[in-house]
Amino acid sequence: MSQARQTNIINLRAIRVACQECSLNTLCLPLGMDQAELNRLDDIIERKSPVNRGDHLFQIGDDFHAVYAVRSGSLKSYATTENGHEQIIGFHFPGELIGLDAIAEGVHPLATRALETTSVCAIPYDQLDSLSGELPGLRSQLLRLMSREISHDEQNMIILGQKSADERLATFLIGLSNRFALRGFSSTEFNLSMSRGDIGNYLGLALETVSRLFTRFQQDGLIRVERKFIEILEYDQLYALAGGEHSDHS
Repeated sequence: MSQARQTNIINLRAIRVACQECSLNTLCLPLGMDQAELNRLDDIIERKSPVNRGDHLFQIGDDFHAVYAVRSGSLKSYATTENGHEQIIGFHFPGELIGLDAIAEGVHPLATRALETTSVCAIPYDQLDSLSGELPGLRSQLLRLMSREISHDEQNMIILGQKSADERLATFLIGLSNRFALRGFSSTEFNLSMSRGDIGNYLGLALETVSRLFTRFQQDGLIRVERKFIEILEYDQLYALAGGEHSDHS
């Protein structure tokens, strides 16, 4: 069976899986909800067809109707500068919500595009807002997710404002490692769905700088790089380079 056909089958299965059967239910909205509450949430969720690589989930200025939970694949969110260039704001992986930043103004301030074939659940916000008023567990989870988004934005500002180029890339790789581990994937071996150019854009570094740093990290024995495949060989050293004082990695 071809890789493309396998990917399509996986994504079609992801569309049909209910919240209570989803492997991401400890990361997404259902956390702390009982079976009856899960059923009520599941009733309002719309499972969309996969978003193809390069296609938009939504664009800047689109009316806000729903928040989206990533089930499989990955996406990037970006703003557009005055001269029309993209400025990447973040990357999104399974178990994460997208679109919370549009609640205040009722329109999406960022565009979000799939980095690979990606499946999402659309959760109509009006229904979600109404339901969260009836289910304290759901309301608490929404607030927790919003808080996490704010914290992530603050950490990104620190990365861009205070860290050297080496520290930025090391922090980025450690962050990916931790996010993959949280989802039950390997924390030391993973594929980068984003390009080197996207990484540089996000970190405020030139493409040549990112490529040079990957080469240096590999020469120093911190990582092994094979195109988009990354293997972290010395997690603690990479963590220290990122500015961490200690590591709970095992």
